[in-house]
Amino acid sequence: MNVLSVQQLGVSYGGVHALSDVSLEVGEGQLVGLIGPNGAGKTTFVDAVTGLVAARGRVELDGKDLTGRPPHARARRGLARTFQSSELFEDLTVAENLQVTADPSTWWTALGETFGRRPSPNPAVPQALTALGLDDLADASAHELSQGRRKLVGVARALAARPRIICLDEPAAGLDTTESAELGRRLRTVADAGTALLLIDHDMSLVMGICDHVVVLEFGKVIASGTPAQVRTDPAVIAAYLGASTAQPATTSDTSTGGSAKTLTSTPETP
Repeated sequence: MNVLSVQQLGVSYGGVHALSDVSLEVGEGQLVGLIGPNGAGKTTFVDAVTGLVAARGRVELDGKDLTGRPPHARARRGLARTFQSSELFEDLTVAENLQVTADPSTWWTALGETFGRRPSPNPAVPQALTALGLDDLADASAHELSQGRRKLVGVARALAARPRIICLDEPAAGLDTTESAELGRRLRTVADAGTALLLIDHDMSLVMGICDHVVVLEFGKVIASGTPAQVRTDPAVIAAYLGASTAQPATTSDTSTGGSAKTLTSTPETP
């Protein structure tokens, strides 16, 4: 059964179609990549799925229709996301940042805190810290963290809410090669443990190296979908990234078929 099922999603701004009939599915414990050139509509897709922008089409989580529901209702059902900028509560520790999402405030908890009652530690917090390799930073202040660690904390914070799926918007932006590789290993561990992930990123080495399935957007439409190996050699994808008139990728031997195949390089997009 699919955790997330998006069918015929469309977003328009006036006469401009930002997304046109985009369909995508993410299964249990699956890591799906969503890529495309700048302006392809990737962030708009996540905004629409999470309810931040109005959209046509249907969004289902575990078979239940979320279409038309506000962002907070979708989040409570288990649809989490991160944003391109790693916004943390700077005056809180790493563990406290996670506690915020692990224990969403209610009128009952607010009343208890008013009278000095401290909430019990949530086991989801240390579990998320361990999954992202952040145990030794639990008591560190958020403002002390490097950019790479901030990105990991952002993912851990989403994971602490125990969602069914996390939509990750450019988690590797601003990271160096080593930090990006570490992020990839951690994301793969999270998926293998059962949490579905939808990954948007410009780091092609990251996406192609850890994703089970990849969907490619161009001008708001799906132009390719398949395994990383299938997408990497798709002529439409090569043309979208390199230009139809200049796409002359190197030919490499394909040991599985004894022939040759065109390959998409892992060079990140230029802004």
